[in-house]
Amino acid sequence: MGGAVDWAVAERVATRIGGRDRFDRSYLTHSLERDFEELTTQAQDLVERYTGWRSTAGPARGRVADRRDWVRANIASFQRMLRPLTDRIESRVASGLVSPITGRFAGAEMGAVLGWMSTRVLGQYDMLVLEDESPDEQDLVYYVGPNILSLEKRFSFPPREFRLWIALHEVTHRTQFTGVPWLRRYFLDQVDQMLSMVDPDPAQLFRAIGRVADSVRTGRNPLADGGVVALFATPEQREVLDRIAGLMSLLEGHGDVTMDRAGGDRIPSAERFGRVLRARRQSAAGISKLLQRLIGLDAKLAQYEQGERFIEAVERVGGERVLDRAFASAESLPTIEEIRAPERWLARMQLPVPA
Repeated sequence: MGGAVDWAVAERVATRIGGRDRFDRSYLTHSLERDFEELTTQAQDLVERYTGWRSTAGPARGRVADRRDWVRANIASFQRMLRPLTDRIESRVASGLVSPITGRFAGAEMGAVLGWMSTRVLGQYDMLVLEDESPDEQDLVYYVGPNILSLEKRFSFPPREFRLWIALHEVTHRTQFTGVPWLRRYFLDQVDQMLSMVDPDPAQLFRAIGRVADSVRTGRNPLADGGVVALFATPEQREVLDRIAGLMSLLEGHGDVTMDRAGGDRIPSAERFGRVLRARRQSAAGISKLLQRLIGLDAKLAQYEQGERFIEAVERVGGERVLDRAFASAESLPTIEEIRAPERWLARMQLPVPA
């Protein structure tokens, strides 16, 4: 894979940037492992009862990871996801159309992104499941132990409550992809379609620079709608990106709503947890803020807020169960425009639209 992305470079850079946290080798890590083994199972039961969905993949499995473990897991996921694209780039490297040094640059860039994110992420569901990969290393819910312990200590969070709250969010995402029969395949098809359209041609760089200049001249932020990836997208690719953005906004908003509701009175501190984490999402400054914009993380953070606002708007019209309509089929999913203007989705679903 070195011709496309030097994954060894990516891991070295990410590990160096992520660094070590004082909780990396803490004895408290053992309590995390015990708690998340129990709480992941509990979360699955609570989420399934709230949503009415049943996972077809069996019991959820949690794994407590340090930052380096999380980086390695994500590199493995990226290798699987990007395989259609990296195979094409490697053929160009072999034919001399692309310089082999680009793989090292790509690895360094990916490592910088993963390293920074490894200091922020608390949990993550790895939903990429491939038949030719070991099942023991797939369909896992990851919890980044040092980051969770750091927040618990910094804000004096009740550990069991906070850990269940995190487990509910990540298990909700697993239940979305394993309890809605068509959703995983639809998402992966969108990603595959996006990658199949990518032309690993340096000339794209110059076209992207032209779009940056046009945006600046018209007073728009050229990175506002998905970071550098969106800059390189053709109109056809932007259509796929918009479908993915609409889906992710729905899933993130649904994840936040479910984690607060499914826990019920088991998590009396849920409102405080949410307030602290929302502030944490917006707290990046300086170089961190620039990095968020470059990689499109600003757009992802907006997905939480837009998704929650969409859900609030449609529930005011039809109650909590009206959202089930959005998960009925791919055709029922809200577009990114409908996420931002819920009345459009309500009208398309032939539901009452607020005056």
